[in-house]
Amino acid sequence: MTTAPGPLPQGTLDLLILKTLASGPRHGYAVARWIEAATDDALSVEEGTLYPALYRLQHRKWVRAEWGRSELGKDIKKYELTAAGRRELLKRTAEWGALTTAVSKILRTS
Repeated sequence: MTTAPGPLPQGTLDLLILKTLASGPRHGYAVARWIEAATDDALSVEEGTLYPALYRLQHRKWVRAEWGRSELGKDIKKYELTAAGRRELLKRTAEWGALTTAVSKILRTS
C-alpha cells in the first residue's frame, strides 16, 4: 500500500502542466488525466486547482488557449505551450532536478 503524497509544493503544478503540454495541445480534462496516468494515480488534479493554474500560465504567456471542437462535437478549450513556456519548462526542470538531488543527499545522511 502506498501513501498518498501531501499537497504539492508551490509551483509544482505549473511544472507538471508545462511538462504535460510539451507533447502537444490538450484540453483541461486531458491535462489532469495525463498527470494522473503518468503518476499511476499518485497525483490527482482537481478542477478547482487546474483551471486557475492554466489561467495563471496563460497570463504569464507560457501557455496559449484556443477554442475548438472535440471528437464528440463539443466546444472545448485546448491549451498549448508557447516558446516562452518551453524555455520555462527547461529552466524549472533543471531547478527541480537540483532541488531533488540536494534533498536526496540530506535524506541519505545518517
